[in-house]
Amino acid sequence: MTMFIDEYVKKICADAKSVAGELYRASSKQKNGALIRIADALSERKAEILAANAEDIEAADENGVPKVMIDRLRLTEERIEGIADAVRELVALADPVGRGERWTRPNGLEINCIRVPLGVVAMIYEARPNVTADAAALCIKSGNACVLRGGKEALCTNRVIVEIMKKAIYEAGFSPKCIGFIDTPDRAATTALMNAKGLIDVLIPRGGKGLIRAVADNAHVPVIETGAGNCHIYVDEYADIELAVRVAVNAKFSRPSVCNAVETVLLHEKAARGFLSAFVKAMPRPLEIRGCEKVLAILPDAVPAEEQDWAEEYNDYILAVKVVPSVDSAIEHIRKYSTGHSEAIMTSDSRVAKHFISRVDSAAVYVNASTRFTDGGEFGFGAEIGISTQKLHARGPMGLDQLTTVKYVVEGNGQIR
Repeated sequence: MTMFIDEYVKKICADAKSVAGELYRASSKQKNGALIRIADALSERKAEILAANAEDIEAADENGVPKVMIDRLRLTEERIEGIADAVRELVALADPVGRGERWTRPNGLEINCIRVPLGVVAMIYEARPNVTADAAALCIKSGNACVLRGGKEALCTNRVIVEIMKKAIYEAGFSPKCIGFIDTPDRAATTALMNAKGLIDVLIPRGGKGLIRAVADNAHVPVIETGAGNCHIYVDEYADIELAVRVAVNAKFSRPSVCNAVETVLLHEKAARGFLSAFVKAMPRPLEIRGCEKVLAILPDAVPAEEQDWAEEYNDYILAVKVVPSVDSAIEHIRKYSTGHSEAIMTSDSRVAKHFISRVDSAAVYVNASTRFTDGGEFGFGAEIGISTQKLHARGPMGLDQLTTVKYVVEGNGQIR
């Protein structure tokens, strides 16, 4: 069976590689035409997507999938329209392929550095069917073929979305093989994808830290690490407490299951009591607070935090809270436990803010704003294929530019060295 899965996955990758040149050579007009067809088809066939999604939701509920994770999986008419709109927004963005810069060397050589597609982009991701459409659309616009391996919880939904997209790009003049889909929940398919050396150019895992770590440790193809989000908010002694509470409530409660939700709040000891009192009153629903001893002294109903809580990405209505004596203590804590995703400081002192910014080494650092903005759409990149937490090639929200690399075209008239 494993041999069959391995051959099945590599066939899909090989098919995508064989047609990747179609997208590489395509004009912006042709690629935009395909995206418009995809967006319209997703809107027109909402009923089919919702029916498949209902099957996935029912199965996830029966299998005990946590409610916050089911929220990631669940689609509504509004969410499907949001997915279609995200595809349409890509049409309005500049095509990165072919952009670049040109210069002339003293020997007369004309050097042109131009952006080109990566080739075949593979993705392994968990139960978020919007990623299926986002990833395919971003790859099409940036001239890449793609191979998608979604989570088993969303298999029915993903299957229908991919079928819709394949039909749309075929009608736009492209091979349906430009969008490869691993249509099996078998874990051997993930292993096969990680070993598809020579068939895919980059593999992007998007999901929990367990998935990302497993792919990074075991893949034999280039990997861009994304997603794991143990995000922090530090409330400084000079913070506006009302503002800090508003930001923290948004960062935790607006959608706790996403990677840019805050998981740990660090409180300067002079701001702790005022913040916690106001925060508890502002909470829109119950929240489990896991706190240090100083937090427990203020909130007796809080749960004593253990060492592992400081490193946890809960993706749930749980928040770790710690009181610290200084901004440097907060920075030290973040540097020790952060996954390098997003951190925020709430302060009215610009010097403290600059100190925090210069010493916190994460992909996104905020001053007086919610971590929930680490998102391709919010940065103006359109839908993103993931949030890179590494430093090579891409970092932060990965949009169209991050799905390209460069090629040097050098023109001369007989120069030799």
